[in-house]
Amino acid sequence: MRVLLSTIGSRGEVQPVLALASELRALGQDVRLCVPPDFRDWLSGLGFAVTPIGPELRGKGRPAAGDLRKLAEETVAAQFVKVAEAAEGCDVIVAAGALQLAARSIAERLGVAYVYASFCPITLPSDRHSPPPMPWRSADTPRARWAEDARHLNATFGPTLNAHRVASGLAPVEELQSHVFTDRPWLAADAALAPWPGPPIVQTGAWIHPDSRPLPEEVREFLDAGEPPVYFGFGSMSAEAGLAEAMLTAARAHGRRAIIARGWADLALADAAPDCLGIGEINQQALFPRVAAAVHHGGAGTTTTAARAGAAQVVAPRMYDQFYFADRVHDLGIGAAHAPGALTAESLAAALGPALAPQVAIRAREFADQVRVDGASVAARRLLTTAPLASA
Repeated sequence: MRVLLSTIGSRGEVQPVLALASELRALGQDVRLCVPPDFRDWLSGLGFAVTPIGPELRGKGRPAAGDLRKLAEETVAAQFVKVAEAAEGCDVIVAAGALQLAARSIAERLGVAYVYASFCPITLPSDRHSPPPMPWRSADTPRARWAEDARHLNATFGPTLNAHRVASGLAPVEELQSHVFTDRPWLAADAALAPWPGPPIVQTGAWIHPDSRPLPEEVREFLDAGEPPVYFGFGSMSAEAGLAEAMLTAARAHGRRAIIARGWADLALADAAPDCLGIGEINQQALFPRVAAAVHHGGAGTTTTAARAGAAQVVAPRMYDQFYFADRVHDLGIGAAHAPGALTAESLAAALGPALAPQVAIRAREFADQVRVDGASVAARRLLTTAPLASA
């Protein structure tokens, strides 16, 4: 079977897609990827056929409000070209994550199967939870917020999507939300960490790509030189000026050393400090079991990796589904949620206090046994049985 896996996002979206791609390839399937150009060289180097879509994401700020309509039009138009190009000859299209607006239309036009997958429960409609927080939301109940979300999606993307559908010989869609998600979406999230409340969907478990890279020698030496440090990393998120210094100060307030991941914000200390190590992109699966706590932004992948490693967590959410994971870490007793507002040395130290409590470390280690690692395998095998039936 020929499978196209498409996602638009940062490494948090691309890495789980890679996990599914690797499982499918191990089962003898022909896998293609459609991802932002930031990740083309990495995935091509692993032997996958890659079609880049859209501009590079790194270094891009949030668009101004007046640019949203133009951005929506460009996004949909690019998908109708690039996703269609990548999907030629495929038997199924798997669209994963947000903004996968045109993939189902392309599957319809080609007469192939289509699956939509999300990485967080609250990004899929349910009367039992609200959608991720957005500035324009005003409704006060989950059902009303999802209805508001549907209207916003239709108004923002509907006209452009339907113009392309009609040009492709397809009928317009009246309601974009249910069109994209389908009535049976997949949830690629761990059932213990991020359970689905209903109605019935397919929860495969998190798609975790095994990382066999050894830790760099300087990291191993730093870890071996003292007590477990606190890890700080915010992935592709932007950062306040002086955040690296605030992180180190917060760790010192608890007598801890710090490892600071530079990330896309290029976090770095002004001067070298013997109790702090700055690192680039690293194997978190190898690092997190050796830290006292992991302080991060609450991306689905980082939260799952820390939970699987048994590391206490501090989640400082910035946007979208990160607030959900901050709440889950707090509610499960495996860490703390940073209070709303700017990140300062004082606020980070305050959040670190509960996370470094002995009972939280014990609970985090116990919870690690509940996190499953076979989600990508479950999804791959299900796809091999589902897609041919759906296509037929």
